Amino acid sequence: MLKATRFRIYPTTEQEQHLLQSFGCCRFAWNYALNLTNETYKATGKGLSRFAIQKEITNLKKEYEWMKEPYSQCLQVIALNLSRALSNFFEGRGRYPRFQAKHYKQSIQYPQNVKAVDNGFKFPKMGIVDAKIHRPIEGKIKTVTVSLNASGQYFASVLVDDGQEIPEKRTEGKAIGLDLGLTHFAITSDGSKFDNPRWIAKHEHNSSSQAETLIKAAKRF
Repeated sequence: MLKATRFRIYPTTEQEQHLLQSFGCCRFAWNYALNLTNETYKATGKGLSRFAIQKEITNLKKEYEWMKEPYSQCLQVIALNLSRALSNFFEGRGRYPRFQAKHYKQSIQYPQNVKAVDNGFKFPKMGIVDAKIHRPIEGKIKTVTVSLNASGQYFASVLVDDGQEIPEKRTEGKAIGLDLGLTHFAITSDGSKFDNPRWIAKHEHNSSSQAETLIKAAKRF
């Protein structure tokens, strides 16, 4: 089962400079790929595949020397994330992807090769970054997303696979709706049906029998 935990990290001045440059490069790659996808769709009626986007990002590294600053996988995962965002939009699961601005929250994703060490994390091209490990990291690290908020604080969101099965959904403790009817006593929102116990009719019959008995007894006097 996948679980994500966010940790506060404390990069050195040199590591912070690397992160800031990586944020800018990844933001440039995202905006470039999104714009190219939009223009391609307008011209041909078709978008770009994930592999086509990856190829374009690779070409950016050849064209601009400063695009080599980030860890290569941080750039390549942009193609995957953009393709997923577009698929979610066209399948009705999300909004259309937007261009990224410098003044909003900055982030980059490491899809592999990040390791947890004592009091920190070891990143490609940065080495060990100090962190406040407030809970143990149990399981295999899948991805790590490094972000910078408006207050200048850095965080690492660590997604791990703990190897456990996803628990089955249960109705205990959940709120459900009830529909009372004539054929069934109740039908819940999850489809469960409960037969009418007919206890009202039973008591009505008993009450009528008791009334008839009292009337007959009264006539004797």
